Amino acid sequence: MGLRDALKKKDAIEQGQDADARLAGPDITFIRSDTVSQQVIVPPDENALGYNDGLLSPSSTSGEHRKSRRSFDFFHSDQSRSPSASSSTSQKSKKESAARRLSHRLHLSRAPETSDHVPQNLPEIVVPNDVQDRDAAELQWEKRATMLAGQNDRVRSRPPSRDAADGMAHMSLDGPRSRSASVHSGQVSSKQIDADIQEAIRLHEDGNYVEATKLFGRLADESGANNPLSQVLYGLALRHGWGCTPDPGRAVHYLTAAASNAASVEQLAIQAGLKKGGAAKGELVLAIFELANCFRHGWGIGKDPIAAKQYYETAANLGDSDAMNEVAWCYLEGYGCKKDKYAAARYYRLAEKAGNKTLGNSWIWKEKYDPGNGKKK
Repeated sequence: MGLRDALKKKDAIEQGQDADARLAGPDITFIRSDTVSQQVIVPPDENALGYNDGLLSPSSTSGEHRKSRRSFDFFHSDQSRSPSASSSTSQKSKKESAARRLSHRLHLSRAPETSDHVPQNLPEIVVPNDVQDRDAAELQWEKRATMLAGQNDRVRSRPPSRDAADGMAHMSLDGPRSRSASVHSGQVSSKQIDADIQEAIRLHEDGNYVEATKLFGRLADESGANNPLSQVLYGLALRHGWGCTPDPGRAVHYLTAAASNAASVEQLAIQAGLKKGGAAKGELVLAIFELANCFRHGWGIGKDPIAAKQYYETAANLGDSDAMNEVAWCYLEGYGCKKDKYAAARYYRLAEKAGNKTLGNSWIWKEKYDPGNGKKK
């Protein structure tokens, strides 16, 4: 073909007069896909910016600036997917979104931590308007203590105790923990029982642990005197092996019996309108505190951080300075609760004011931990 014929052929091709003269080639379809969708990439019109534009070439034959590369938003936009994939994925996405909203509204995203030894319906403690009215707040904590005492599985497995109203007499004693506690027998209160308790304590303090523990065991017998204070002291003897073979399981049983018996008396006192509880408050607080130790250390029962913290906090708010330090530690370390240094400082301060100071705790008196500067509890 001569030069003149070649130029004519070129003009005919450019004017579209000889379509058959175009270079023939296979039809190619470009498809971008993932596991749930696919996208057909259509080459741009050659009459616009030419075949080398867009996704198919890094340069443009027209001399104009190349268009910016498309973003990979087909993972998020339903319009870039095939109709069937877009429809199914859109419905799935809407369902998941609705489920998330419902889960958030109903607080179902994470199951709350619970304990078999803590009632699920424990009431929130309402701080009285008059901050000086300590009796009103203390009464609420005593009600909580009676609920905790009644929740324990070992309490429910025991035969119900006889009417705790048969005796309300009490007297003061200094027990092995050098604290004052009121004495009350679950079923019977008599001068003889009180004298026996005094004698058992004397034997213990003199180092005659065997005889002391035997006497505590007789007074703690649930089918006999069923004395709450003796049950606490006998439980401690069984736990630590004072004059007997250690038996942590039986120790928990007697500590629970003491809490249950004392709670029965206190419930009667609360119902009678007493603002500070009744004769068995000391035994109840002592039993609650010692049960908290069992839950924390796994003495005779499985470790239960949630129960330990709840029991410590209850005893602390009923005046036990040891429990004040322990629940402060729980808040400081996040043991059975969320970490809360403000609450930890508050309980450590209460313990120091009660004469139970912990060395190295000067940080608790920083101004930022003053009441009102932190979270309200």
